[in-house]
Amino acid sequence: MHKRRQAFERTHNFNGKLNAKVLILNQSYEPLSICNVKKAVILTYLHKAEIVLRNKKKELHSVSRSYPWPSIIRLSRYIKVPYKKVVLTRKNILRRDAYKCAYCGRSDLPLTIDHLIPKARGGSDSWENLVCACTFCNNKKGDRTPEEANIDLISKPFKPSHIMFIKNVVGRLDENWKPYLYMS
Repeated sequence: MHKRRQAFERTHNFNGKLNAKVLILNQSYEPLSICNVKKAVILTYLHKAEIVLRNKKKELHSVSRSYPWPSIIRLSRYIKVPYKKVVLTRKNILRRDAYKCAYCGRSDLPLTIDHLIPKARGGSDSWENLVCACTFCNNKKGDRTPEEANIDLISKPFKPSHIMFIKNVVGRLDENWKPYLYMS
């Protein structure tokens, strides 16, 4: 298969930007990930995926052929994903909170990670206890709970799903993807 892919890339030098996002579905139509158009075309060419939805306004052209521009592809074989849990990291907390302070909502100041219940008082490193905070609000809160510091949370912290992170990676979501991402 590797030689077929190289031959395909050599003979089909596509013009244009192929970094547009394509939603990848498992064989069961469950959202798995996002890739670029180039990878999606290669997966379909190698019969590892099929196009579920194409962009009718665009096509890919080689010297001798035209190919549909994929928007959503579905893998030909079911991929067992043993680990769909989103890893608790500083970057993922910032992503979940949309890079905004959980107390004042500002995003133009340097951000830190704050424990709602301070670690010194038994607070854990968990999705429900960690939020983004600007340095001003974090210093104002200090080693207290938000209630003790008389600071209100704009939104309650939560454990995100992998689908939420798929949405965040894309930025502006393709309307055609919404039924596959369990949105209305």
